[in-house]
Amino acid sequence: MSNSRIAAVDVGNDSLKGIYGKLESDLYIPNVIARDIEDRPVIGIEELDTKDPLDGIHIKVHSPALQDNNAIYRVGNLATTSDNPTELDPGSAKSEEDQTLIMLFASLALDAVNENNTANFKNQNGVIDANYTLGTGLPLREVKEGKDVGYRSRLLGSVHQVEFLVTPKHQGKKVNIKFDEVKVYPEGFAAYINLVMDNDLNVINKDLIDKRILIQDIGGLSTDIAVIKNRNVDDDKAQGFNIGVAESLELIREEIRSKHGVELDSRRDVVDIITKKNDRNHIMVRGSRTSVHDITDRILLELAKKQYRHLRNVWQKNSQTEICYFVGGGSIVLKDYLKTLNNNLDGYNIDFFEDEKESIWMMSNAYYKLISDYRRKLQKEASKDKKEDKHKVKS
Repeated sequence: MSNSRIAAVDVGNDSLKGIYGKLESDLYIPNVIARDIEDRPVIGIEELDTKDPLDGIHIKVHSPALQDNNAIYRVGNLATTSDNPTELDPGSAKSEEDQTLIMLFASLALDAVNENNTANFKNQNGVIDANYTLGTGLPLREVKEGKDVGYRSRLLGSVHQVEFLVTPKHQGKKVNIKFDEVKVYPEGFAAYINLVMDNDLNVINKDLIDKRILIQDIGGLSTDIAVIKNRNVDDDKAQGFNIGVAESLELIREEIRSKHGVELDSRRDVVDIITKKNDRNHIMVRGSRTSVHDITDRILLELAKKQYRHLRNVWQKNSQTEICYFVGGGSIVLKDYLKTLNNNLDGYNIDFFEDEKESIWMMSNAYYKLISDYRRKLQKEASKDKKEDKHKVKS
């Protein structure tokens, strides 16, 4: 366990956010994969190693946890430029999709081959043996259905290998990934931990700690509403809904294609158009700046109404709630629409994280806090057992 590196990984529908080691390393990778061939063509291959590995993740993945084993993939930025990019479909279960595991394994392998981590793992002839203690999460709905148990068991007890093919700086390297422990947390609970506690799980938000609050986490494929009272998530009242922003982003993408003839590569491109600081809700059509406000406003307002309805229904069943926090990537996309709806109606006490980065990294930050605390307790226990054993030997 002492050589086991901590990894806190949020495989979100839009992107993977990972934090590794002692907070010295993190990764952000768009959650897009594409099947590929082993010798992908590269222009200027001699310049390949001058490029960023994150722009050229090209891997072969071997794992008994995968339904489609030994397949070759482009991952992240490289996959978005492919003819056949795959994003998670609305209605799919994160815990049952190969894509979730491919993203997870790719991120851990990238961390393992990072030149700053050479001392952490054994490296023999380009094959790295990497042990991890993993903190990750699943939507509340899937945890309530018990899918976290199967997900965890697929990861534990097996070796998962990632081989880097035509990837900048890492061609030919192989990483054998083994998990010493895997903790799978419900996403709503993780959001609460991040709101009220620091990295050492000390309370930093005393105003919130004893309040009755809701946390509405809007993701790509699902929405979780955690009900917090007495410093705990009320499992019976917490709700998970099979609705996120992915379907609406696809509708926007399709309408832009049919109305303006512009093909956007992925849902990530749609998010960029909606959230960018300058020229928001504008695209370039044959070199001319063109507004798509009519499309985005209509579709996103409709989704915001559905999300607001969920908030209202849960709040009615938990009438003593004091505030609802909106978190997750989807809340950034819908923030203005939800605020407008709330202002035009009787209005609830709601709040958003104005720091978009904090909202996006909230889950991985929470997993890091939780898995680090687990590791600390484990080491404390081991140290106590050692002392007791020494005492027994002396007596």
